[in-house]
Amino acid sequence: MSHRILIVANTSWYLHNFRIGLIRTLLERGYEVSTLVPEDEFSANLQNAGCRHIHLEMDNKGVNPLSDLMMKRRLSRIYSETSPELILHYTIKPVIYGSMAAAKLGIPFINNITGLGTAFIKRNWVTWLVRWLYRLSQKKADFVFFQNADDKELFSRGKLIPENVPQEVIPGTGIDTDHFQLSPYPAKNPVTFLLIARMLWDKGVGEFVEAARQIKTEFSDVRFQFLGFLDVKNRTAISHEQMQVWVDEGIIEYLRATDDVRPYIREAHCVVLPSYREGLPRTLLEAAAIGRPIIATDVTGCREVVEHGVNGYLCKARDADDLAQKMRDMVKLSIDERREMGQRGRKKIEENFDEKIVVQKIVNRIESLLKAA
Repeated sequence: MSHRILIVANTSWYLHNFRIGLIRTLLERGYEVSTLVPEDEFSANLQNAGCRHIHLEMDNKGVNPLSDLMMKRRLSRIYSETSPELILHYTIKPVIYGSMAAAKLGIPFINNITGLGTAFIKRNWVTWLVRWLYRLSQKKADFVFFQNADDKELFSRGKLIPENVPQEVIPGTGIDTDHFQLSPYPAKNPVTFLLIARMLWDKGVGEFVEAARQIKTEFSDVRFQFLGFLDVKNRTAISHEQMQVWVDEGIIEYLRATDDVRPYIREAHCVVLPSYREGLPRTLLEAAAIGRPIIATDVTGCREVVEHGVNGYLCKARDADDLAQKMRDMVKLSIDERREMGQRGRKKIEENFDEKIVVQKIVNRIESLLKAA
């Protein structure tokens, strides 16, 4: 009899892009895998992979207590009806409210702290509420994975998770090094800087634009590109109108969103992420795997991927001038120097961030908990 695993997250897009390797491994090993996520254009991909897809009604970014209470009730009902033997929770709301529901029903669950989001960047009532909810919900977790040591330390220092809950740091989502293969470095100008992210102010989009303005006054053969979802449901989202202003000004090119970033990374000379905070940014792992040097902020998540002066540069967060200086330094490097930076990044990925490492750690923990049940 196959074991029943339920995976819960805030979007099918997230599971398809970041957890499909784990899902395929579980299916190959004979597990019965169901995904409980809101319906989106990637839900069919999960079903085609072999999952049973269950729709979850969820307000991803809202902070309405009544709405969240209703979601917790929906989770409890679905958990009771589907009777999974083990639940994997990803993203903030499933980790919090899914934990409460699973604990009440006595179902074993593993939580994955995949990035603490904008609520941990600013100190306000939302930060206080999220911290309180984490503290309340993590008491009964059977295991907790963190994507970086800083987040684990933050939870420990803030007493957001009891010391007796088993926990481990794993290298993010990992990266499929066969899918993201090392690609020849582009030999032709213009030197292209590419930012891949949801278009949020907290991703450093404003600093990227201001740095681009500075660099364009000094170098004629450069270009700056954005790739990612625009006008998403987030308090710090960039609007279509704002993006169009920058495009019309001739500062940046907006490439829209895609489910395959590889062609765009291959054409770029440098991938940039000036984010204020990250878990362990997948876009940097993808860029390094393909062999592109990186410029990123010296913050939690980014500094785990970028070794300053080795496979890229680290800059100060919220500092467009410092970002511009690192871009300036990158432009002044020869093609061979930038290529060598990218190759060192690829080596770092192969040694530390291969998806197989992450998947095996999670599968080992699943098997251990199921045997103990």
